[in-house]
Amino acid sequence: MPINASPEYVNAESEYYEASTDEERLRALEQMLKTMPTHKGAENLRKNLRTRYKKLKQDLTKSKKAGKGKKGIKKADMQVVILGLTNSGKSSILKSLTNAEPKIASYGFTTTEPEIGTLNYEGCNIQIIDLPPIASEHFDKGLVNSADTLILVIEKIDEIKNIKKSIEKLNKKAKEIIVFNKIDNYDNNTKRKISETLKSKKHNFVLTSTINNEGIEDLKKKILESFNVLRIYTRKPGKRQDNVPVIMKPNSNIKQVAEKILHGYSKKVKYAKITGPSSKFSNQKVGLKHKVKDRDVVEFITD
Repeated sequence: MPINASPEYVNAESEYYEASTDEERLRALEQMLKTMPTHKGAENLRKNLRTRYKKLKQDLTKSKKAGKGKKGIKKADMQVVILGLTNSGKSSILKSLTNAEPKIASYGFTTTEPEIGTLNYEGCNIQIIDLPPIASEHFDKGLVNSADTLILVIEKIDEIKNIKKSIEKLNKKAKEIIVFNKIDNYDNNTKRKISETLKSKKHNFVLTSTINNEGIEDLKKKILESFNVLRIYTRKPGKRQDNVPVIMKPNSNIKQVAEKILHGYSKKVKYAKITGPSSKFSNQKVGLKHKVKDRDVVEFITD
């Protein structure tokens, strides 16, 4: 950071280092160039930023022309990214959890681009992304930055340290789940020792096998529990509630639920009927400012 930097520059610099795509980094660099100090002491910084901006813009242009841009992935309300070393069984974990059919082979570096699947669990659709191995040239740090939850797939306990070191400057807000995979290779006594070691290090973990599905249901439960979200179910008057909930952040209200369903919809809502943890009784009549709770069922009454 330059001396006497303005708040606008500081914010732009933070956005640059937190960016998950090259496009976002380019926009942040543009803002940094606009708001950086103009005094002579910042001359070297100005040259550095211009060089960085020029190179990044050229790379993006070449990438688009060659059709070699990264696979575009729209972030879902609930996103999980699977990390690990090559041949750790990441793709098999993805297949066991979701509807995806990733390429699975005995040789290394099979996954060369992000593989996406959807875990449907307790009515929630959770986006699961299997990244290429950490050592791969195709490993996408941007997706690590965007994830809500990270699954670290390992075969040996000391792999945890190596994986974390590789992503130590990335997403620090994401929840972590350690998946000790291929546990079918061990007897019960060894499994117990592995569990005790992981417990002693205070890891949130699951022992899994995609051969016999050991631990897969426990993993699904841990994935859902890793999200700090509210599941709000809606229903139309006289009909059953929808099976798929609207995913909301804590402290959300009725107006925000309506806007999540459709932008501008809250303006048509006169009031809502709510049944569930936030209501005093079934079909309680509430206004737009009413705070919802997990598993509430909401019926909107419009003009």
